[in-house]
Amino acid sequence: MEHQKLTTILFDLDGTLLPMDNDAFTKGYFKLLAARLAPLGYEPAKLVDSIWAGTAAMVKNDGSQNNETAFWKRFSEIYGEQVLDDLPVFEDFYATDFQKGKELCGFQPKAAQAVREAKRLGLRAALATNPIFPAIATESRIRWAGLEPEEFEFYTTYENIGYCKPNPAYYQELLNRLGEAPERCLMVGNDVTEDMIARELGMQVFLLTDCLINRKEKDISVYPNGGFDELMNYVRASV
Repeated sequence: MEHQKLTTILFDLDGTLLPMDNDAFTKGYFKLLAARLAPLGYEPAKLVDSIWAGTAAMVKNDGSQNNETAFWKRFSEIYGEQVLDDLPVFEDFYATDFQKGKELCGFQPKAAQAVREAKRLGLRAALATNPIFPAIATESRIRWAGLEPEEFEFYTTYENIGYCKPNPAYYQELLNRLGEAPERCLMVGNDVTEDMIARELGMQVFLLTDCLINRKEKDISVYPNGGFDELMNYVRASV
């Protein structure tokens, strides 16, 4: 069946617009955070386990609270309410030390070109990055990819949404915010599990294979896929 005419593209960020080895980035990110918080008495192994516990709480979130609330509720259950006194330190970390994370990422100029070309074609562009980071960290990673946050009509952060990938409700919430029909949207991402699930809502999908994540070893031939050149050929044929 011929795909519907596109009006909106949703781009994933990590591993899509911003090339990276996800495991290497996560390891480096935790190392930076642990170094910053060690002087405050946070033991590195427990800190990492607690960050994962907070992340799990965000992934399980059902929209009844934003992901920020879900994370800190779980994190403070582990460390006690006094941990909230250190919130300014966490915020300053993202403004300072976290910026070294750029060195853990690659750079693909075709990523920013794709976003801008899509907009030149008259398409709406939104950033559908898994909202487990605060806005300051997400905005930094957007800039590392050669873009500005303002180039997206909407981008998800842990402050502004109460779902995570791969929950289909995450994508439904994006559709609601954008006021867009699923068949008019294209989800572009590198993670078979987290990004391609958007198809369940009736969205078109494109699997970017540059930094492919396919943990369940699914047959990716069932999805339009390739690099940025193939993506833009698909987009031009769909508008």
